[in-house]
Amino acid sequence: MKIHFFLIFLALGLSLQAQKNIYESDKFDELSESHQILAIIPFVTRLELKDSISQEQLQQLEENEGYTVQNALETYFSQGKKNKRFTVEFQNIKNTNALLAKNNISYDNIDIYTIKELCTLLNVDGIISGNLSLNVLLSKGVPTEFSFMDYIKGDANYGRIGIKVSDGGTGKLLWKYEKEINKKSGKNTYDLITIMMKQATRKFPYDTERRKKKS
Repeated sequence: MKIHFFLIFLALGLSLQAQKNIYESDKFDELSESHQILAIIPFVTRLELKDSISQEQLQQLEENEGYTVQNALETYFSQGKKNKRFTVEFQNIKNTNALLAKNNISYDNIDIYTIKELCTLLNVDGIISGNLSLNVLLSKGVPTEFSFMDYIKGDANYGRIGIKVSDGGTGKLLWKYEKEINKKSGKNTYDLITIMMKQATRKFPYDTERRKKKS
């Protein structure tokens, strides 16, 4: 019985934490009314690793992590698409990255382009983007076993992630979800995305059930 109540309390705590870290524009419904397809772009990543590596190696690792999050998000949304869980489509990231490359837009310079410019180039209604800060290589897998000493030493915290949805017509931020990454977040990038998006599922603005309730 005690375990049962503990699990309920833990689930409630995770739900409240997810809601607290979520922002949604009061103009979301107005600006997203005609949205049909969104593009997911590589995440801007900042690594602070303990290992001594060259600047060139660091930049390559940051790029790899950014593309891994892009891939993980596509995988998550593709699974939901099978169940008609979302009200929008998501552009295949191979097409997204190919179009970016054809226009000389790379991981190194994508941040100088506006949301409106990217949406026009990609022929989409909105952009899913974000930032990732890590002190480990999450894509390679991390330990998930932890103890209270991990938290005291700070070894349980791996960084932070922020996922954003922006409107292509205006360039305005429509939705944002931020989350701390730690040993409870999952053993790799795909675990992280699956867990955090499930925690925020009722708040994700393109969720089919959420739209039905609002209408």
